[in-house]
Amino acid sequence: MPYRAPVEDYQFLFDHVVDLEKVAATDRFAEATPDMTAAILSEAGRMCQDVLYPLQRPGDLHPARLENGVVRTSPGYSDGYRAIAQGGWVSISASPEHGGMGLPMVVTTAVNEMMSSACLSLQLNPLMTQGQIEALEHHASDALKEIYLPKLVSGDWSGTMNLTEPQAGSDVGALRSRAEDNGDGSHAITGQKIYISWGDNDFTENVCHLVLARLPDGGPGTKGISLFLVPKFIPDENGAPGRANSLKVVSLEHKMGLHGSPTAVMQFDGATGWLVGKPHDGMRAMFTMMNNARLGVGGQGIGVAEGAYQHALAYAMERKQGRTPVEGGSGTIVDHADVRRMLATMKADIFAARSIALACATAIDMQSATGDAAWAARAAFLTPIAKAFGTETGMAVSEMGVQVHGGMGFIEETGAAQYYRDVRVTAIYEGTNGIQAMDLAARKLMDGGEAAFALLDEIEAFAETARGQMPDLAEPVWQASETLREATEWMLEQSDLNQRFAGAAPFLRAFARVLGGHFHLKAALAEGGNGARARMARFYITRLLPEHAGLLAHATCGADDLYVLTTEDLGA
Repeated sequence: MPYRAPVEDYQFLFDHVVDLEKVAATDRFAEATPDMTAAILSEAGRMCQDVLYPLQRPGDLHPARLENGVVRTSPGYSDGYRAIAQGGWVSISASPEHGGMGLPMVVTTAVNEMMSSACLSLQLNPLMTQGQIEALEHHASDALKEIYLPKLVSGDWSGTMNLTEPQAGSDVGALRSRAEDNGDGSHAITGQKIYISWGDNDFTENVCHLVLARLPDGGPGTKGISLFLVPKFIPDENGAPGRANSLKVVSLEHKMGLHGSPTAVMQFDGATGWLVGKPHDGMRAMFTMMNNARLGVGGQGIGVAEGAYQHALAYAMERKQGRTPVEGGSGTIVDHADVRRMLATMKADIFAARSIALACATAIDMQSATGDAAWAARAAFLTPIAKAFGTETGMAVSEMGVQVHGGMGFIEETGAAQYYRDVRVTAIYEGTNGIQAMDLAARKLMDGGEAAFALLDEIEAFAETARGQMPDLAEPVWQASETLREATEWMLEQSDLNQRFAGAAPFLRAFARVLGGHFHLKAALAEGGNGARARMARFYITRLLPEHAGLLAHATCGADDLYVLTTEDLGA
């Protein structure tokens, strides 16, 4: 079954769950009318279905390769990228000042998710460019903006992010790449970077690398790191790609999945680069790109989950195996209770994860449009949840998709396994999910829990209003929120952060579970309480929401029992 873009689901979420109308009511995003967003969803969905989805399997079967120092991309990727660039899908949220559409991040998030469903390997390219555009808009000099932003926005040039080194993964402060002043406003960048997604390609005129490196007077750790823009080809006086820079792709990684996306080892040998932002302030500038990418990666997980779900559903609707237990049923495996359970779980969690991601994007848009600190706090709080839960949903749904296929799921020709192989890395890159959880339990609670409690207040207030129409669903959501409030208070009481970190991952997942219940309840109420969304809400709230209790019991155990276990115990 070919991929079908879930345009109606996004439109429903825009209208009834994440309140896009509030965003469109601001001066900043006044052009994001219902007609405009509907047209964008429709056009982007058509492009994903007709152009990108046919590239899904070829990219897996014919990976990107390095030939004599030149990256050769998978068959059809050049045409696919051209459709993305010419449609303006790289620059939906970019400033109109440099050729972007200037539309809300919530719209970009929906389009990116559809592209991820259709062909994740290719979608990763524009996602990196979008993050670079935002970083340059916020931190680059006017001269750099004038040269680079129009080309990145148009998709003529693409962007990358260069953080990781062999000895410096999550500990970015351990990097050794160095930068030396050339005396002409530029710097010479030397060092090696690994795991660089789309480090090169054969379909854009230039590839622009954002590279973290240390100036000679840069102190140790992350506070001494600076950010530089280092292009593959140095722009000439007219802004066109000129002479080749002193950088190269050393090799491409052989990976579990994402075969169509070249993951490069990059070598910089005195390459010419320009400072982005202030000296020694590179992490702040890079985090602008990383936070954009974290929401985007959460969307990648959700997008892959959607693709895997559609793939599994089509198989379940056709596959006949065993006697059907349902009188008047279809006669296929979709009639079997366990298969029905898996499909319902997949669909319910996709809706929950999608709602969280779009709610995060809405908060980003409201902060951007109003400057309100409360919206900024909400966006920051939801980002690690959107990233971690979105990618975990991608992995879980893809794994269930293989299971729905039975033995054929383990056979590559069905394509079911590709979804799992491709999505697995999303829980690792742009900050592992463990780091996202630690961020939530520590940095995101530095406000005394204000942002967390504001969300919980909102969930409980809505549950109160829903009690009149749907008391059997509203009450469990309210109770779950109260239990989560108590766990959040426990977290705040722990001055030793390691006590929080021991339960950070279940704490994050519990928060996502409760948010999912809230959004399902909103959908059920908006529908009138008697339809497909209400039935799915009942499934989620009855069967999946109760997981929060066990997760929070784990979250509030502290760390002592972990360290009672010795390393010898672990090896016994």
